[in-house]
Amino acid sequence: MIESTAGIILRTRPLTETSLIVHWLTRDWGRLATVAKGARRPRSPFLGQLDLFYVADFSFSRSRRSDLHVLREVAVREIHSALRADLLRLRGAAYAAALVEQATEAETPLPAVHDLLLGYLERLCHKPAPPQLVFAFELKFLHELGLGPAPQKTSLTPGAIQIVHALTRNDWPACSRLRLSEAQKAELRRFLHGFLVFHLGRLPRGRAAALAQPGGEDTLKIA
Repeated sequence: MIESTAGIILRTRPLTETSLIVHWLTRDWGRLATVAKGARRPRSPFLGQLDLFYVADFSFSRSRRSDLHVLREVAVREIHSALRADLLRLRGAAYAAALVEQATEAETPLPAVHDLLLGYLERLCHKPAPPQLVFAFELKFLHELGLGPAPQKTSLTPGAIQIVHALTRNDWPACSRLRLSEAQKAELRRFLHGFLVFHLGRLPRGRAAALAQPGGEDTLKIA
């Protein structure tokens, strides 16, 4: 049975000398794994269609024996080229993908998580991620999973509590413009580190690299 959907490529890896496994995040089916047969051949119809964080319409034949389905056709919508032009952007995107993969079940529809990741990638293409944008993704993602922290019940300072609320509720441009002091960045980094480890069992890979860069110029102060 051939099915059609759209998704974001989270990860790819070789299966054989000629085939590729492609991991997707879709609105309809959640995380899906497909095998692109012959994708590594020079004249493959998949050539140039399958790369990290591409957004595409695709069709696949569902396997009856495993969770690895056969990719049939791909039509790319968006390639997010800015992510490949800047290491900081790429690190921010890679960490978000790792977080989604670690914290969600395969083939469980989570349309809000798909839309959240898509919005985050689009914002990263606009400018490199300041630490607060990474914190915002973590907080919004946890909220969608029903795991969002109740900051008023923590030892966070009043200023940090306000920032947590703002990052959870505000849109991506507003999150990017928030001004955090170095002390607030360190406080939120430690708090979310512990919170993620507590709920997920371990820290998703790439978090330190995603948080390595200080914020940008456009800021909006929160009291």
